[in-house]
Amino acid sequence: MLNSFSLMSREKKTIEIMIRLYCHDRHATKSSLCKYCEELLDYAGARLAKCPFQNGKPTCAKCAIHCYSPIMREKVREVMCYAGPRMSYRHPILALLHLLDGRRKPAFRI
Repeated sequence: MLNSFSLMSREKKTIEIMIRLYCHDRHATKSSLCKYCEELLDYAGARLAKCPFQNGKPTCAKCAIHCYSPIMREKVREVMCYAGPRMSYRHPILALLHLLDGRRKPAFRI
């Protein structure tokens, strides 16, 4: 059974894998990220760390608070549009869990 303790770490892992997939395929990087994608990963990690909902958080698409700046939100959207469909065959368990997380009702507690 997946508990709420694993939710934030799973979110961080999912966004990292998506950014790495995008960077390796789109920017032809091998083992590390390009500066652009490293900046995006750092930003996403900082936003997740400051999320007021923490383990009760919905997926970002369903969140009442949009904590990403418009520019960074567009960059993440681009990454997700590219990496999202590829996650189902490269990381099927994380993709399924993210899909299930998106169906979960948010536990807002601000």
